[in-house]
Amino acid sequence: MASGVPAQSYWVAGSPEESQAFLDTFLQDFPAPPGSDSPVPWKALGVTLSLEEVEGELGELAMSFLGSRNAPPRLAAAVTHTAVSQLLQEDLSEFRKPPIPEDEEEEEEAPITLLDAKGLARRLFARLWEVCSQWQAQEPAVRAPEWRWPVSTHAIRNTRRKMEDRHVALPAFNALFGLSDPVERAYFAVFDGHGGVDAARYAAAHVHVHAARRPELTSDPAGALQEAFRRTDELFLCKARRERLQSGSTGVCVLIAAGSLHVAWLGDSQAILVQQGQVVKLMEPHRPERQHSTSGMCPGPPDLTLAVSLQDERERIEALGGFVSHLDCWRVNGALAVSRAIGDVFQKPYVSGEADAVSRELTGTEDYLLLACDGFFDVVPHHEVPGLVRSHLARQQGCGLQVAEELVAAARERGSHDNITAMVVFLQDPRRLLGDAPRGSRDSSSGPSEPGAPAARRS
Repeated sequence: MASGVPAQSYWVAGSPEESQAFLDTFLQDFPAPPGSDSPVPWKALGVTLSLEEVEGELGELAMSFLGSRNAPPRLAAAVTHTAVSQLLQEDLSEFRKPPIPEDEEEEEEAPITLLDAKGLARRLFARLWEVCSQWQAQEPAVRAPEWRWPVSTHAIRNTRRKMEDRHVALPAFNALFGLSDPVERAYFAVFDGHGGVDAARYAAAHVHVHAARRPELTSDPAGALQEAFRRTDELFLCKARRERLQSGSTGVCVLIAAGSLHVAWLGDSQAILVQQGQVVKLMEPHRPERQHSTSGMCPGPPDLTLAVSLQDERERIEALGGFVSHLDCWRVNGALAVSRAIGDVFQKPYVSGEADAVSRELTGTEDYLLLACDGFFDVVPHHEVPGLVRSHLARQQGCGLQVAEELVAAARERGSHDNITAMVVFLQDPRRLLGDAPRGSRDSSSGPSEPGAPAARRS
């Protein structure tokens, strides 16, 4: 779920008894839906929403609220989907604000119609209450949880004045979007904002929504993620112009679907894969000074190599008429230290919103994924991650729920002053990494069955 909370570590598996207990407690605390004059139980972000932003913003609002009350992830996703879907089928004209006049400089095709965010939030909470009331009596039959391994995340402001990172963990991706095909999916992301939190918060609410609604999600998941980044950037730029926002955000997201791993990224937030104790490099971060040939290969053993498109960032920026210079670090046009990001309205097109993506078949021998921002990876080399994780698991007897907290502490101890976010997504029982659980064990913490042979693809 999206990150209104700085730290989030949990087992994803949830039982019917846990769901029933949550519904009982929820309806004890909220015996009736919010009235027209009563305050909503969770703050709505923003004042107005465009029609295309409603699903993502309301989904983020509902998931953050339910997560704050420790709802089982699968139940939170299913309740959110039902409530938001019902609301979107209503006539929303009562929430309309006067349209914004067309800006001649922006060459909009039509004036933008905006909706009242607070009114929509109140209606959403009424729908949540109705769904929980109905499900308390009889929760609908749903598929088993899509993801059963532990997910550990931790995020700190560190020495910065503001916390501008956001992260998302959606192990019940299908339930959130009502996807009924047999492919199990889980989504994880880290967004690192700069110049304010607006772009990172926006990306955390919308990238996965656009990916889920792309027609190529089933045939080309990596392509769906790339298009989701592009569309999120496009819509945020419109919002930034309306509301005079100047922030931007790098980001990395991972979609695990049908035994395949799909990674898309903008900027210098990164994801790495650890397989049998060895780091597999999945991506090449976008930095202004990056100079490569037009194509390259991520290093690794031959059977683990991934093909990646590596465009020369410096050459791309200079071809557009911009420049890359070194001040305290390499910067685009003497300003930003990243060359691709969502937002940064005044640095487009030099700071690109076009994401790169790669895909990889999983074999069942993978240990875990680590997603983190540059506040972590600038001070902790990739090759040191397996040792840090294994040391933590050994001390905790195979429990990985707090491993992200230890990784963040390691980055801080090594001198990072930036916001730091780390997310560890285990792909098997952490005890097996220490040899304490038999291979193929299927206890209460077991996960999806092991997929087939490895393969590499190029996006």
